[in-house]
Amino acid sequence: MTCLQGIAMKFKVVLVAMSVLAVAACASDEPVVENTPPAATPTPPPQRVTAVPGSVEDFQETAGDRVFFDYDQFDLRSDARATLDRQASWLSQYGNVTVRIHGNADERGTREYNLALAARRANSARDYLVSRGVAASRIETISNGEEQPVCSASTEECWALNRNATTVIVAGAVTS
Repeated sequence: MTCLQGIAMKFKVVLVAMSVLAVAACASDEPVVENTPPAATPTPPPQRVTAVPGSVEDFQETAGDRVFFDYDQFDLRSDARATLDRQASWLSQYGNVTVRIHGNADERGTREYNLALAARRANSARDYLVSRGVAASRIETISNGEEQPVCSASTEECWALNRNATTVIVAGAVTS
């Protein structure tokens, strides 16, 4: 018997027991006394703590700090361009902020190949931000290759997470 079959069997037993109790309650000659507590006031959803404008947290929430790449590619996908557009907009608002873009690769390929690919990914992101008006002097790049994975499993899902360029604020952000 599978776990799902066991759960289904227990559910059926509970339903039968509830049905028997309901029929027994209806057959009783005694008056039914309602003893249900008043409806509880619904609690509002927790308030999202908003980051301080101009902070690292604000950048991450507003713009997003990471773009992803397809296998063995460094050209920007449409979702990456959308994130970089938000980053460029945020950076134009906070002109004193400088960033470092970390290029990353998954574990497949040689160390040297992955360092070169990750550098091209970081440069693609930088070049796009510059094309959107962010001064090149405010952006530095670094290649991590495969050395700083987000996920360590050898699966396609993890490899996809590790193929990225991550924008990190290095100076000028407001402290929270």
